[in-house]
Amino acid sequence: MGNENHFLLKMRGLHTYFFTDEGVAKAVDGVDLELEDGGTIGLVGESGCGKTVTALSIMRLVPDPPGKIVQGEISFQGTDLLTLSEAEMRKIRGRFISMIFQEPMTSLNPVFQIGDQISEVLRLHERMSRKEAWNRSIEMLKMVGIPAPERRVLEYPHQLSGGMRQRAMIAMALACSPKLMIADEPTTALDVTIQAQILELINRLQQEKGMSVILITHNLGVIAETARKVAVMYAGRIVEYTDVRSIFASPKHPYTQGLLQSIPRLDEHHGRKERLEAIPGLVPSLLNLPKGCKFSNRCKYVFDRCVEEPPLIETVPRHLVRCWLYE
Repeated sequence: MGNENHFLLKMRGLHTYFFTDEGVAKAVDGVDLELEDGGTIGLVGESGCGKTVTALSIMRLVPDPPGKIVQGEISFQGTDLLTLSEAEMRKIRGRFISMIFQEPMTSLNPVFQIGDQISEVLRLHERMSRKEAWNRSIEMLKMVGIPAPERRVLEYPHQLSGGMRQRAMIAMALACSPKLMIADEPTTALDVTIQAQILELINRLQQEKGMSVILITHNLGVIAETARKVAVMYAGRIVEYTDVRSIFASPKHPYTQGLLQSIPRLDEHHGRKERLEAIPGLVPSLLNLPKGCKFSNRCKYVFDRCVEEPPLIETVPRHLVRCWLYE
């Protein structure tokens, strides 16, 4: 075993497909990922590339039907989550692995007070009394920077602003001090200042609690702030994987290069904005992917060999890229 135990999560050959009337959508098509204990990995890509389905697969919350994890393993602290029963999985969700979603209203119940919703998680997993759980809920709201938490616990989700709801959801996700937190686009719906505060909060809590984080986003700017490792995803596959510094300093995959060129930046010339380059074309339908490299129909470097599926190639140590240019 040796080194195994410093990986909290290991994913091998994960395939999650959706079986629809139109055909089979290969939302996640052979993904390998490793996350160290206490590490942070950013999963980046446009919508529809399979990031959220990867997260839902870890949580075993893929809607079935039409979705099914058809093969692979997801080892968490040495246990393959895909072999567990639903009852065993329920003990893990919220307690050891928590997920925060991009729209808090999907995971906060509109008819219960915030305090009740956090208390419920604590009473379920930590066997606390009603009063203990209520007091811990107030502490949690305080920890995520909600002012006047004694008053806020009594409020309902609709009484909180978007940023406050997001904080309340983080408080709920962290109530049991999970080992792994999956944050799915946690700042998309928020304005930029609140976005920065939420990311800072996730960073701080991660350091204080020593938990591991998977941060899912379409925004590379968000990754720069939080993640140590980055996996770039396209059409159900990981096309590039390296540390955060290398992804900005020397992106290898044409898709990653395209994503970086589409980030707005002010340059030195009197704050004049350079024209943004968009990646031509659209993400292909998962029902109708190009043969070989999935990015080939949008790539400016495309050549004959791209009709074969490229393997993940190591260009320099620990920088993997799925592209024939590096063969």
